[in-house]
Amino acid sequence: MSFQSYLKNIELKTGKTPEDFIILAKEKYFLENDQLKPTVRAGEIIQWLKEDHQLGHGHAMAIYAFIKGKRE
Repeated sequence: MSFQSYLKNIELKTGKTPEDFIILAKEKYFLENDQLKPTVRAGEIIQWLKEDHQLGHGHAMAIYAFIKGKRE
């Protein structure tokens, strides 16, 4: 499955775009100046996405990658 397919499936499942997850990550104080804080670990974000948004591991990793700047 392509990265873009993951993102589309996440939007269908949650009703949230990848950009919405960036906003939510800012609200959780994971980001500073639109970048992940150096103290934030991938596991924290993955756990948050699994618990609060019921994403599976692969989909959570796709959102984590998007938050880090991956677009393709």
